[in-house]
Amino acid sequence: MKKTPKSKKPITKTIKPAVTAGLIASSFIGLEILWTRIFSAEYFYTFAFLVLSLSILGLGLGALIIRIFPKLSSVKHLWVYLTLGAVISIAGPVSVLQFDLNFTEIFGSWIMSAKIALVILILSISFLFGGMALGLIFKINHAEMPKIYMSDLIGSGLGVVVAVFLMNLIEVQKTAFLVSIPALIAAIIYAEKWKKTIPAMMIAALFILLPKAETWLNKQREERFELIYQHWDAMAQLKVLKRSDDFYYSVIDNAAHAPTIGFDGVYNKPDSLKKYPGYPMPYMVERYDSCTFLALGAGGGGDVLNALNSGATEIHAVEVVPHLNDLMKTGFLHDFTGKIYSHNNVKVITEDSRAYVRQFKNKFDIIYSLSSNTFASLASGAFALAENYLFTQEAFEHYYDAMTEDGIMLLDHQFYIPRLTTAIIQALENKGVHQPESHIAVFHSYPGRRKMMLIGKQPLNKNIIENAFASTTEGPNPYLTQHYPNPPDSLQNNLVAQVIKHGWKNIQDTVPTDLSPTTDNKPFAAQMGLWKNFDIHKLDKISPYEFKGFPLAKLLILIILLVVGLIVIPINLIPFFKKGRKLNFNGWSFFFLIGAAFMAIEVILIQKYTRFIGPGSYTFVTILFTLLLASGIGSRFSRKFKSVIPFAGIILWVLCDVFLFEYLLDAVDYLPMFGRILITILIILPLGFFMGMPFPKGTQRVGDLIDWGFAINGAASVLGSTAIMLVAFNFGYNFALVTGAMAYLLAMLIIRSKKKWIMG
Repeated sequence: MKKTPKSKKPITKTIKPAVTAGLIASSFIGLEILWTRIFSAEYFYTFAFLVLSLSILGLGLGALIIRIFPKLSSVKHLWVYLTLGAVISIAGPVSVLQFDLNFTEIFGSWIMSAKIALVILILSISFLFGGMALGLIFKINHAEMPKIYMSDLIGSGLGVVVAVFLMNLIEVQKTAFLVSIPALIAAIIYAEKWKKTIPAMMIAALFILLPKAETWLNKQREERFELIYQHWDAMAQLKVLKRSDDFYYSVIDNAAHAPTIGFDGVYNKPDSLKKYPGYPMPYMVERYDSCTFLALGAGGGGDVLNALNSGATEIHAVEVVPHLNDLMKTGFLHDFTGKIYSHNNVKVITEDSRAYVRQFKNKFDIIYSLSSNTFASLASGAFALAENYLFTQEAFEHYYDAMTEDGIMLLDHQFYIPRLTTAIIQALENKGVHQPESHIAVFHSYPGRRKMMLIGKQPLNKNIIENAFASTTEGPNPYLTQHYPNPPDSLQNNLVAQVIKHGWKNIQDTVPTDLSPTTDNKPFAAQMGLWKNFDIHKLDKISPYEFKGFPLAKLLILIILLVVGLIVIPINLIPFFKKGRKLNFNGWSFFFLIGAAFMAIEVILIQKYTRFIGPGSYTFVTILFTLLLASGIGSRFSRKFKSVIPFAGIILWVLCDVFLFEYLLDAVDYLPMFGRILITILIILPLGFFMGMPFPKGTQRVGDLIDWGFAINGAASVLGSTAIMLVAFNFGYNFALVTGAMAYLLAMLIIRSKKKWIMG
């Protein structure tokens, strides 16, 4: 007797929602990336973190609306949700950039607080409609979730790549206009008859209005000097300001100012007529018969000009912003700066400084770092307070190794020097240096209100310290004053001297800022604030920087956690009080745990692997695309694995990363960037494969209640990605990864228990 074949859902009925889920996901992850880039440049990255983390809560809330209001669950509404989401995704940023926002007054002015709340509301509405569309697709097609979720994840991964590619190709503002097109295409797919013309006309309108993007998505601000050039890509917003006919500033993300000096290309001049931007280096360079000079964060070429005029014979100019190097090599800054980047002695490298320097041993006579910053807005999307690895304990060990036997590093910064002193001392001790304090000299620049440190591979003798910058340390009004080892009587108790003399642990309680050494596991040099400095009565105006000890980043994280914990999570409990079928505690907790765990691990991996790959945008694309692509494949095959397998795979991978992969990466960190990216992809693929399985496996247990599960998952994603940064601040990246793995372990115990997830 013939067996009757099992009925299968027509493939076309699966393709349509799957393609739509992928299109929606690509649009909304693109929005997150674009808005992160825009708001980080215009309002500083800590405030972008606050605004966008709260805005993205709309994604989960949209799915919750589908669960709470069944009348909105009709598939005929899908195109409306997508069209409205696309409209607001364009109109929202255009409108909020015109608001007169001053985030430093967020706690001191009710009006400013209301404005910022309104901005969050406007931006979240777009994600809300996107969440309604995805929640509806998941609910209707829950039986095919492995395929639908695969498309959602792969669509997100492709959205990351396309968004970053377009930002580099046509700049940020135009990309922000185009990123909603996939959602509008999805609207066309689901719209009926003549209604298809509405999203189609919107797509046409976006292309017509594309030339207006740079004007509409540009916050009006009063620049200190005349703006003569602007470019905005995935790496940075770059402006060139004209201070005078022979002095420009290359400004990155409205925060870092790199001097760009006009030069006629004539080097054979009397010393008195030569230009030495920054700290004059002739004495230092002339100590060597043939000086090899490394400029970390070469910026607008001021360091290179200084080195050339000082007589350096081999200069490595390392800068992570590609477009700035292009301007210096072939753009209008090439002639303005006297073609210094075409000089035979100059080698221009577009690379992360840390990634470049670790490739060398005993190479550089002078390593020069002038005012480099560690924060990086794109490195982890909207959710992370990211920093690079320029100033960690391990970084200084690499700088030590890269210096020649008589080499010297010059390190200048406005805020970080006291804290970095602790990392440098520890690094020197790790290299077996006896009396590391004898290898350090620190000066203070009064006009620039910044500190400069010399670090010698050999002990710094009196002759070097006194003559290194003799022209700036002499006279009645010296430009530089020595803070260590021989400060004047009035400065005997300066902070750096106290750190070196007594050790940071012994004086930490007496100072407002965090002095603990930064490491590759905790590279947060800019997070200097301490809770002891928080005073609710002194919040009238806050600084975006933490150099005075105010714990801004931690406070913003706490605000996000309070919003999620006191508002969003209780809202996600509303379906418990409605009649009919509903998730029980096990089902609710499962989707909460896997949402928090997925984002916690994703955020930490992006930041952690920045050390290995280098430039933040490349790391961001590599990790996120690989993780999402592999997760999509894992989702597709999730039903072929027993329930505990994916969780065991994730936990095992995390343990390997903490205890094994770091040694593997250290062994191959000399590879060029392409090789480092390829190795990262191979390492991340198996993790992503397993991380794509828990959500569709949970869907098998809850059926059409998955819209609620998706809503819970969305809220937990924001909470997990935010809370994990507090874990990282206090205990480091490795502990944070293990914390994410423990959340997966709890989820595994729930799914393994075989208890029911539905009641009613």
